[in-house]
Parts: sequence; C-alpha cells; structure tokens
Amino acid sequence: MEANLFKGNLDLIVLSVLEGGERYGLEIGKEVDARTDGYFTLNAGSLYPALHRLEKQGWVLAEEKAPPRGGPQVRYYTLTSTGAAELKRRRDAYQIFDQALRALW
Repeated sequence: MEANLFKGNLDLIVLSVLEGGERYGLEIGKEVDARTDGYFTLNAGSLYPALHRLEKQGWVLAEEKAPPRGGPQVRYYTLTSTGAAELKRRRDAYQIFDQALRALW
C-alpha cells in the first residue's frame, strides 16, 4: 500500500467506520482491518492523532464510558452531524477524483 494514499485518506477511513455507530479506538482499528481484509491496519500512532484531530474539527464526539464487557472506562467516538456532512463531501470529492484518474488509464 502506498503510504501517502493512506495518510491522505485516513480521516475518510475513520469517518466511514464511525458512520456505523459509536466505537472505541481499538474497535475502529479492528473494523478497518476486518472490512478491508487487512489491507489497512491502523496503529495507535496514526489512529489516535486522527481521532483527536477529527474531534477538534467537531466531526467526532468523544465520551468516556465503561465498555459493555466491563472494565475501566474507555473513550467512545461518535460521528456528529457535521462529521456526517464532511464524510459525504469527502466521498463525493473522492469519487470525482477516482473517475478522473480512471479516465487517464
């Protein structure tokens, strides 16, 4: 996988997973891995800075709570309405880019 393509689309990847409902960090990483058959693997060094950036933008809301299985509280992330609008905008832009690139091939 091309690292620059991954970095440039990390926010789109994370927002796409959160579209399915709230998740904590480890769940987001596992979901990405499962849905891409391991093509994308998010490590803590890229995932958590992205989540903090998305939260700062107002696209993701973070809330500390206990996981259903018990144990210490973890930070759950939820897509906001502003985040959903940003996700749509980015998907639309990506599709236009993809179509233009495919036209060159």
